[in-house]
Amino acid sequence: MNGDPAPGYRTETAELPRDRDAVLALWRDNLGDPARHAGKLDWFYLRGPFGKPLLQLLRHEGAVVGSCSVAPRRMLWHGGELRAGLLADMAVDARHRTLGPAMMLQESLLAAAAGRFDFVYGFPNRKSLPVVKRLGYAVLGEMSRHSRVLRHAGYLQRKLPRWLAQPAGAAIDAGFALRDRLRLLAAPRMVATWCAQVDSRMETLWQTAPHGQGLLGVRDATMLRWRFDEAPFTGARYLLLADGANGPLRAWFACQAVGGVLRVCDYWCEQGAAGIDAVLVLALVRAARRDGHTSISLEHATSPECLAGWRRAGFVHRDSQPVVGRWLGDGPAPAEFGKDWYLTAGDEDE
Repeated sequence: MNGDPAPGYRTETAELPRDRDAVLALWRDNLGDPARHAGKLDWFYLRGPFGKPLLQLLRHEGAVVGSCSVAPRRMLWHGGELRAGLLADMAVDARHRTLGPAMMLQESLLAAAAGRFDFVYGFPNRKSLPVVKRLGYAVLGEMSRHSRVLRHAGYLQRKLPRWLAQPAGAAIDAGFALRDRLRLLAAPRMVATWCAQVDSRMETLWQTAPHGQGLLGVRDATMLRWRFDEAPFTGARYLLLADGANGPLRAWFACQAVGGVLRVCDYWCEQGAAGIDAVLVLALVRAARRDGHTSISLEHATSPECLAGWRRAGFVHRDSQPVVGRWLGDGPAPAEFGKDWYLTAGDEDE
């Protein structure tokens, strides 16, 4: 193994629910919001539709001081299915955050994952990239965040006095809304409907829209129900765009309201992995504007061609984080592997 952990450390594969309390105790002080932990563990680790995640523990003198996991995800590539694994929930107790134990934990996870997964992927922060690369991961691309402002007054107040920012913002909002309305008038009429659960037409759209040749997470009804309907704390709902009230779907968007921002967690459309028509995005913009949202945000790792429709609808790149992966299948990674992705926030763990 790489690294030189101090004596007294060992790794093992967790058994749930036996190790549930020990894992929650570790997470409480070392991994995000404790109020979310119990629900996340039960949903993500015990009720996943593609099999239980592999949860690896780091122990020091018997006590659990670290954890990390890889969860099975169904992905398509070049017309076939790959056994993908999503890296999640890396946590090490503050008293043990040295390179040796962390490397020992990650290496044991990769060793346990070999043979079960064709590849694993994750979304580390940039500060951890040197360590991630030492473990054999390659940077495959960027998960970019794009947004469009719908209510400009709040942003103008950063530069202008309130008495001027409010009317100026309203004028800008009205101008953009008029432009969007004119563009939608030139397109075939669509019916936009919000719903709280997966609609059967979403499965039909997934099956009929082109999947392309690149890496694409499966977005069938089983996956969507688990990822959004059953997930704790997401509060997601779907905007459905159809030619008629009960007609076939042209697109759907899984959305989450975060303050005034409408976050697009996932989407799929009639063009499939090839991209989305700007008119469909503008229908989303219209629905968000009617609901009073201040902006819309999308996280997407994909090709410039796939993002073109979002850009034509006024979305602007804001920031990004790396997407890393490591091939675990037989032989070397295929030359084209990782060059064409379709990932959204729905392909993350929360």
